Amino acid sequence: MTLTGWRVFWISNASIAQGVRPRLLRGWADLATRERSVGVRAGDPIFLSPDHRVDARLSAYVQSRVFRGYTAETRRNHVTDLRLFLTFLWGRSAGWRQATREDVEDYEHWRRFAESNPCRIGGAKWDRELSALASFYAWATECGHVSCSPVAMRRVIARDGAVATVPAARAKDARRSNVHWLTPRSWRRWIDVGLRGYTCDGVPDHGWGGRLEDRNVAFVQLLVTSGLRRAEGGSLLTVEVPTREGDTGRYCRGRIAAEVTRAKKPRTFYVAADAVAEVETYCDSSRALAVRRAQQSRRYERLAERRVVTEITRGLSPMVVWQCPDGTIVRREFNSLTVSERMTLFIEGEHGLEPLWLWLNELGLPFQVHSWDGVFTMANRRCEAVLTPRQRLGFDPHKVYAPYATPHSARHSFALYMLVVLNSLMDQRYGLTPEDRRDFRHLYGDPWFMVQNLLGHACRETTVERYLAPVADLQLRSMLADAVDPVPAPVPELDAVFARIAAESVGIQDIDDFGGPGSSA
Repeated sequence: MTLTGWRVFWISNASIAQGVRPRLLRGWADLATRERSVGVRAGDPIFLSPDHRVDARLSAYVQSRVFRGYTAETRRNHVTDLRLFLTFLWGRSAGWRQATREDVEDYEHWRRFAESNPCRIGGAKWDRELSALASFYAWATECGHVSCSPVAMRRVIARDGAVATVPAARAKDARRSNVHWLTPRSWRRWIDVGLRGYTCDGVPDHGWGGRLEDRNVAFVQLLVTSGLRRAEGGSLLTVEVPTREGDTGRYCRGRIAAEVTRAKKPRTFYVAADAVAEVETYCDSSRALAVRRAQQSRRYERLAERRVVTEITRGLSPMVVWQCPDGTIVRREFNSLTVSERMTLFIEGEHGLEPLWLWLNELGLPFQVHSWDGVFTMANRRCEAVLTPRQRLGFDPHKVYAPYATPHSARHSFALYMLVVLNSLMDQRYGLTPEDRRDFRHLYGDPWFMVQNLLGHACRETTVERYLAPVADLQLRSMLADAVDPVPAPVPELDAVFARIAAESVGIQDIDDFGGPGSSA
């Protein structure tokens, strides 16, 4: 039997440690040893052709330093994009080593413009796929597997003045950043309806049977009030959750380890005390219950890949000390722990092993970072179903009745919120005149600089262009000065101000933009 397209299988920690059951494949009991001898690691993908063959060159690519240097999300995206191109070539009875520039051009036409394609993509998605192909063929050319790349390249001048080589077929209509925000009250509506199961009237739905509601609400509140990326917030350990004991204000301070950040640099983050309280409630309720059930079934003891932490040192370079199942003692710098390593960390609790990974599923096992996308998708669907009138479902694409959110829109919304709040607080707290504000900026930096640091961006231009440029032309200061009610300290609730910003900007979702009941709540 021949498959219709290429498939990809991801190697898990369990498959590396346990190998293959002898009764399933005779003579392959030592598969794990064979895989280790050729450099196969947990997290590596395996490409399977439609005729059930594994291409050794593709396996070499995913084991290369270039590919393994990408983030986990980029690796997953590149593999998905490469698989689609391989399937396209297979339909032409061609392999990737025979691909020509005409094949790439025809592939772009099929992906983006062909009327017979039911799932056409936009410019930004095409640029991502083209980047994956360019990376793969650059490696293949360097290794001598192909004489030249089928992806045409050209030189451009980067923002910093350096010369960069990029694919020549990049889309001209691509949006370089898909930025959209929700105002604070839109987030409250999205959380209540999508995650807590409220009705359009703002009351709990008696038929709501949401799973792990407290976990999901705590995670979203964490992202919205801290600006953490999905991978950063989703890979937190219990020992990294900020505490409210030493913080008397509305915000608590935490620290993100270097390895889980995009820039590979540790940084301080601030999160609302209310969000920390939500996380603590989750830890004391559904998380504790899931852990206890897993302990009773001895689920953690059966895990092939587990590291029992015996000590976490303090200081400028904290170290983690753990014991492996074979008794080996390992010391590792805390900042260098990868996401996959973090998922295997446990401590000895009162009733047995407990995972240090903060976010768990119903079985008490680590909830993977990319799985949060599914939580947001289900919440968006519920908001759409509950808040959109039945007679309007599936009609009128220009009329929106429900908020729509992604993990990264929480980060965008945090940036917008902090920009408005910091502008307001600087003027109110210090009573700055225009001249005073210029002097203050020279000494301490302006709110844009502060938001840049909170987001962990390397340069100010990234903050302005990617996240906040659509509202950069707004006269935020004058709008704040026109507010009817005084702004309470330390963090104002500026619903009226955000409503005005949303009314004058593209991409900012506010309740007033939604039709139906409660649109002005």
